[in-house]
Amino acid sequence: MINKVEICGVNTSKLPVLSNEEKQELLIKIKNGDIDAREKFIKGNLRLVLSVVQRFGGRGENPDDLFQVGCVGLIKAIDNFDINQEVQFSTYGVPMIIGEIRRYLRDNNMVRVSRSIRDLAYRVLQEKEKFLKEKGREATIDELAKNLEVEKEEIALSLDAIQDPVSLQEPVYNDGQDSVYIMDQIKDNKNTAEKWIDDLAISEAIKKLSEKEKMIIDKRFFLAKTQMEVADEIGISQAQVSRIEKNAIAHIKRLYK
Repeated sequence: MINKVEICGVNTSKLPVLSNEEKQELLIKIKNGDIDAREKFIKGNLRLVLSVVQRFGGRGENPDDLFQVGCVGLIKAIDNFDINQEVQFSTYGVPMIIGEIRRYLRDNNMVRVSRSIRDLAYRVLQEKEKFLKEKGREATIDELAKNLEVEKEEIALSLDAIQDPVSLQEPVYNDGQDSVYIMDQIKDNKNTAEKWIDDLAISEAIKKLSEKEKMIIDKRFFLAKTQMEVADEIGISQAQVSRIEKNAIAHIKRLYK
């Protein structure tokens, strides 16, 4: 697939590349209903689709099919992109394209995964999401096994059957102006543009905190440590941790609004 020049009748070696300024101008026109601008923007971002499709090589899938599915993801990204957000279109578009292709591969491969394994995998994913909301951290395999009353090996097998592990450092797109890596993407379980933008806005807000605030937020909400544990680690009182945490959350809320 990587060396395939023509996909779906498109000569990939001659795909156009748009500058950031051109993209912004076209996006404004698209939001105003300009059909020609929309067509030009789609053609100017087919390299984005191609770069994502190349990540899924070696699976025996037809590259033309994957390219078409990726184009569907591109069009969805264009239709849902908010030009008022300070986000590069490629940063927003890549996870939409990846999501569309993954759904296609999942649906296309269902016959190869037994229904019982697939159903268990979805139960596990639901339990993981529920546990995260209630406890504020990821559930362990032991905890999932206990809550679902199944063996740990069954959980591992079911999750492995429906998803492919990738490196967080793996680049998924680079057009010479900006690179997008797996670790840059924010997971969207509901596959809605609105939730993805909300998560990104919160992530950007956290970046604007002080170093101490970011460290405490990270330890409290991403590493699931107690205020006392954080206080012992960084050498301040639990009351100070509590105060800094509250100030950081208030700051995030102000920036998020």
